[in-house]
Amino acid sequence: MKIDLHCHTKYSYDSNSEIEKLIIEAKRKGLDGIAITDHDNINGFEEAIQLGIKHNFLIVLGEEIKSNKGDILGLFLENKIDGRGKDPKWIMEEIKKQNGLVVIPHPFHYGEGFKDNLENYLDIIDAIEVFNARKPFKEPDEKALKFAEKHNIAMTAGSDSHYYKGVGYAYTEADAKTLEDFKNSIIQKKTTFQGKKAPFRYIFTPFLSKIINSFL
Repeated sequence: MKIDLHCHTKYSYDSNSEIEKLIIEAKRKGLDGIAITDHDNINGFEEAIQLGIKHNFLIVLGEEIKSNKGDILGLFLENKIDGRGKDPKWIMEEIKKQNGLVVIPHPFHYGEGFKDNLENYLDIIDAIEVFNARKPFKEPDEKALKFAEKHNIAMTAGSDSHYYKGVGYAYTEADAKTLEDFKNSIIQKKTTFQGKKAPFRYIFTPFLSKIINSFL
């Protein structure tokens, strides 16, 4: 099973992706599912669930939450976590209360990396994003991979797509038949990943589109 575990939709302030376009593009690229991980909101959950049913496509419900030390992905969530500006441990514990998974996205990437020692959170982190297709530099991904290997942490990958055509450039793979199986594969550290960097122009496409649309 192949799932892109880091995707943004029009419900993120810096994305313009329609959920249906995202699903269609991901399916065209051979994925079995995507995770909806919008910034600090879950406004796309209901729409994503319905479109997942319509297209017979798996949807992982998540949120990218900005703590006072950096971003945290909560996967397999049911409710919004309002963690903006709060301590990472508090956010991670709230994710666990929902039986969700704690993933650290782009932990060592310039500008958006995690601004604390991740070794302080090893008791609660479920996985490290070891490949991010949207970030243009490979060295931070390599550092994340080495960190995950050193500390025996599950590995995930995601496109971090903010533009629908960027979906699927990276994904997490597991021997699973259901989403619950997939989730357990992460917990049991049995995932692998595939990825390549998305075209550089996809970084700016949604941002420019948002600006243009604001004047229309």
